[in-house]
Amino acid sequence: MGARWSDAPYPVVMAAADGRVVELNEAAARLFPRAEPGTSLAATTAGWLAEAHRAVDGHHPEPVRGEAGGRGFEAHPTRSPDGHVIWWLVDDTDRRLAETELATERERTALLAEASNALLSTLNIDRCMEVAVRLAAEHLADAAVLIAPAVGARLPAAFTIRGADVSCRTVQADAAEVPGLSEALQGFPPIPSRWIDPAELPSWAVPDGFDGPVGAVVVTPLPGHGIPAGALILLRRSDRPSFSENEEVFARLFAARAGAALSAARMYAEQAGVTTILMRELLPPRLHHIHGVDFAGGYRASVRSELVGGDFYDVHPGDDEAVESLAVLGDVCGKGLEAAVTTGKIRTTLQALLPMAGDHMRMLSLLNGALLHTESSRFATLVLASAIRAGDRVRLRLTSAGHPPPLIVRSGGGVEEAATRGCLIGVFSDIDATTAEVELAPGETCVLYTDGITEARGGPLGDVMFGEERLTEALAGCAGMPAEAVVERVQMLAAQWAGSRDHDDMAVVAITAPPNGRLRREETR
Repeated sequence: MGARWSDAPYPVVMAAADGRVVELNEAAARLFPRAEPGTSLAATTAGWLAEAHRAVDGHHPEPVRGEAGGRGFEAHPTRSPDGHVIWWLVDDTDRRLAETELATERERTALLAEASNALLSTLNIDRCMEVAVRLAAEHLADAAVLIAPAVGARLPAAFTIRGADVSCRTVQADAAEVPGLSEALQGFPPIPSRWIDPAELPSWAVPDGFDGPVGAVVVTPLPGHGIPAGALILLRRSDRPSFSENEEVFARLFAARAGAALSAARMYAEQAGVTTILMRELLPPRLHHIHGVDFAGGYRASVRSELVGGDFYDVHPGDDEAVESLAVLGDVCGKGLEAAVTTGKIRTTLQALLPMAGDHMRMLSLLNGALLHTESSRFATLVLASAIRAGDRVRLRLTSAGHPPPLIVRSGGGVEEAATRGCLIGVFSDIDATTAEVELAPGETCVLYTDGITEARGGPLGDVMFGEERLTEALAGCAGMPAEAVVERVQMLAAQWAGSRDHDDMAVVAITAPPNGRLRREETR
């Protein structure tokens, strides 16, 4: 063997075509102590090397990989001038370990990305818990349990084993029964897995169907936004390796993403609950027949994605048929949620002022003062309509404060404008307004509307307002119609005129004196 062979820092073996060892250097002799010239390559070296030697292609021999002496090697074959094959065994143990670790890190990075996408794709708490515990059981352990923050003595939890469905239930148990769980639920750092005795794990913390005794347990907190979002319990069977330190670190990285997603879902649920409660108060009420008078209302926000805006209406029934019912329709300047907040304040203030409903000017003056003393610079227009049944007719008192005057639809098809005018609410210190008294015969209707109806733009070029003239013509065809039909027709025509273009909030209220036949039927009930 040449000097360059004997000096090589890694094992070199020369083998004949029949699989006999021809020569080897000192490094190869240390690696394969039984190998000597003339011995069988298969009997004295590694099986993978002998198999690769038998499969050597005569033209382009390829390197192969295998293990020998507890280390990994990459064997590169070359041909000698006399036809033998020289195997140069390069130690690639460290490279293999690095490649394995790199592949593991890539898999974990991909898993974390998948987990983030899956967890953040839903803002439902239960669904988020199911996704988190399923991913944990599939990629981190043999089984997983996710514990949400305790509610008294109850622990909301999600359970699963790898490949099975997730089950969610509330457990009546003490978190202190699971080592480290109480601390994890409070957000403290996890204790090492080796400090947890699996035998101390209570039966309720093991998912149904778990195969075999628990061999290792990890309990890690789920960090949230400011407060802990829960805790994650990972379980492995006794026939599997325990959790390594590296795996515990990765479990904490996964838990951080799950906790962030759960915290976001919980925050969304709380905000949605608050929004639902507030929206219930801001949405216009459903109107109906009150003390012999028909009321109907319709509302359409300026933006399709919004439910509330600056237009509003309310009807406050009188205590009995001898007391007027008060209808209010208003328009707060602006659109969207900010206008809706001011709307809510006005409606609440008017509710408090109902004992003064008999005096429209007094109500408007007090409401005006309340708006002037708020930080908001928004103002409003308003129309008040007090209605009471008198025999087969309905008597109205109508007061407009900066608002378009109501329109009266007579039984013959004529449309009249109520003689009421007034100034804006929330602008001047003094209120000036006039009240009109109107009487509706059976089948006649008083229509209250906001300027979103008349200012809706449409036409061939989309720049022509619907206008009062078109509204009057539309109402002329509503003679004798029920209140609901009048509202529906006005809204339909204005919406068709605006089409898909932007428009202001639209609100309509119709007050109708029922036909004589209906009045008689109601009186006999």
